[in-house]
Amino acid sequence: MKKTKLARKRKDHEPPAALAEMGWRYHHLGIPTDIARPGEIRLTGLKLHVSGFETSPYGIEWMRFEPDCPVSELVRTVPHIAFEVDDLEAALEGKELLGPVTSPSSGVRVAMIVDNGAPVELIEFKKPAPRIRRPRKVST
Repeated sequence: MKKTKLARKRKDHEPPAALAEMGWRYHHLGIPTDIARPGEIRLTGLKLHVSGFETSPYGIEWMRFEPDCPVSELVRTVPHIAFEVDDLEAALEGKELLGPVTSPSSGVRVAMIVDNGAPVELIEFKKPAPRIRRPRKVST
């Protein structure tokens, strides 16, 4: 994939372009650890354990990796920020992919990119189709 163009310098009070211009939404901060934590959930296919996301008001998720975990060394050693995006393909245009797009669960697609040497996770959730409500017949 092609490299992204350099962004203009932002001022201290301005939000990052991912929020202000691209419309991405903060989802979580993933922090690698080698310490088992209470309430860990094992993600069998990925060979890692996660904890904290469900209860953290800030979206902090601890990640503990098994020795043969297939996740990239960069993600295993450097914290990452994750954003929810509406269109994963559009969000990936011009970005440096860290690995293939994956689907860790039904209706969820994930990709890791690299920005300034740090991993960034992009997540797309398939939204359920809106329910169509039919008007009720009113008897007269």
